[in-house]
Amino acid sequence: MKKSLIYIIVAALLIGWGAYTIVGNKAKQEKEVAEVAKQVDKINVNVVTASRENINTDYTANGTFIPKQETNQSADISGRVVSVYVKEGSRVGAGQVLASIKRDAIEVDVTQAQNNLQNAIIDNQRYENAYKTGGVTKQQLDNSRLQLKNAQAAVRSQSVRMNDTKVRAGISGTINKKMVEPGAVVSPGTPLFEIVNINSLKLSVLVDESQVGRIQIGQQVDINVNVLPDETFTGRISFIAPKSDASLNFPVEIEVANNGKLKAGMYATALFKTNYGAENQNMLVVPAEAFVNGVSSGQIFIVQNGTAKLVKVQTGKVYGDKVQIISGLNGGEQVITSGQINLENGSKINIVK
Repeated sequence: MKKSLIYIIVAALLIGWGAYTIVGNKAKQEKEVAEVAKQVDKINVNVVTASRENINTDYTANGTFIPKQETNQSADISGRVVSVYVKEGSRVGAGQVLASIKRDAIEVDVTQAQNNLQNAIIDNQRYENAYKTGGVTKQQLDNSRLQLKNAQAAVRSQSVRMNDTKVRAGISGTINKKMVEPGAVVSPGTPLFEIVNINSLKLSVLVDESQVGRIQIGQQVDINVNVLPDETFTGRISFIAPKSDASLNFPVEIEVANNGKLKAGMYATALFKTNYGAENQNMLVVPAEAFVNGVSSGQIFIVQNGTAKLVKVQTGKVYGDKVQIISGLNGGEQVITSGQINLENGSKINIVK
């Protein structure tokens, strides 16, 4: 009998404990459900604090070096090449003879032109003397003078042809390519030598339209060359294109003195110093991603008492992923940077980060 009573008491305690646990769990679940219900109508967002910063506006652009001067030297007359005096890599000066063309036939023409000139001089002298005594008419004298001038012009013409048998360098520089050998028959306009002048080089880069107004001719530019990481080079802007390309980029050339290590075709990065001091200091900025439908809208959401408030701001310049705020914010506001597509003015929000 005692045993039965003990079993009954234990059973009652277990039942009571179970009931208590169930009631407690139910209360806890109800509390959690209520908390979730409170969050259901809130929209998750990310925020940043609008703050003042010193903005570095230095601008970089990549490009390749091109020779300051380069030309494809060709012959001025047709003929057979008899001699070539340079090879690839040879340094040449402007006017230096690079090759010569066979001149035998031209020498014959020169001799004939000189003989004709001598005859014209003698004939003209005879007519001059005869005219003084009335032996010839004025028209005959004029014809004699004309023949003398034609003979003189013929000699000059043949002298030019004789000079053209020598192919001369148009610029000072280095023979980059030699495209002719002795015995080759050439004609005017056929490239024979490629000459490049790399005593100084030009770094050719493209500058975005938002930055081109901040640079100027003569401005000093620091240059980093990929294959020469331990070297520092400096150049000056020598050309800014007056017209952009289809991508709204402006071709810019920077002239750089060559210390002997630079080669045409090398890849380099130009650093344009556009940070002019006070105008870029203590500037109120927010991320570009904070704007509703793009920076041009001038609209952003800020956090106010747990809700999203839509505000209109006046924007200034864009610096990469940051936008200058001229008015509409004082600084310190929590600016919403994500989730704007789901927001309306007054929407309840839940700040994730």
